Amino acid sequence: MYFIDVQGTLISDADKSPIRGSIEFIDMLNVKKIPYMIITNNTKYASSDFYAYLKSLGFNFDFSSYLDPLMMLESNVAKESVAAYGTPEFLDVLIKMGFELNYKNPKTVLVSIKENFVNDEFAQMIDFLLGGASLVGMHETSIYAKNNKRYPGVGAILKMLEFATSSAYDVVGKPSVSFYKEALKMLQKQNANAKFSDIAIISDDVKGDLGGAKEMGMKTIFVTSGKYKSADEIVPFLKPELRPDFVYADMKEILDKNKLESI
Repeated sequence: MYFIDVQGTLISDADKSPIRGSIEFIDMLNVKKIPYMIITNNTKYASSDFYAYLKSLGFNFDFSSYLDPLMMLESNVAKESVAAYGTPEFLDVLIKMGFELNYKNPKTVLVSIKENFVNDEFAQMIDFLLGGASLVGMHETSIYAKNNKRYPGVGAILKMLEFATSSAYDVVGKPSVSFYKEALKMLQKQNANAKFSDIAIISDDVKGDLGGAKEMGMKTIFVTSGKYKSADEIVPFLKPELRPDFVYADMKEILDKNKLESI
């Protein structure tokens, strides 16, 4: 059984096209009736819109096998008085969901991702947090890859704000325990006996996705088709207990090496 990341794993960070072998991998799971969940940290588009986009690319899976942080947001963050930071598309989605944006005296600082954060935004976040606002990240990605550049991910920004203000933070999406538990609950509709130790999670974010998953007992598969150019950039610097169980170039290599039964 599988949890499968999207950006950098199924689709390219560069142009959002399917990465080689990714459509075929999902098709193979469908044919073999192997339970799986598509778990993404998408926050730029409404959940139904991003799901429809993946379907338009040729990925054949049901919405019941899809989970993103926006689907968890209302149960984690109150809609009143939120200072949200991220792309304009993310802010538009929040407004459509009924969240009240407040940049004067917010109760919550909510951080998503974009490539052009500026110091004045960080200064504003710090003032709000020192004034008593709570800190929440839409996810805890280590690196954000776009336009052939790698930016600090939401996880890196949360760590910076935590250090600056001594404010603890919560995470809505991966790798939060609540997100993975919800994904497991949805997976159990495909296999009622599924548990974390039965699951292999595939992702290009060895820190932001796989580390937390490994702590919960999942097997971890790191693909270097996204944030990292090679495993040597990151794996040797991880704590031994958080290093991935398997490393592959991409989904096609997983298929070609026929590792499914042994994972």
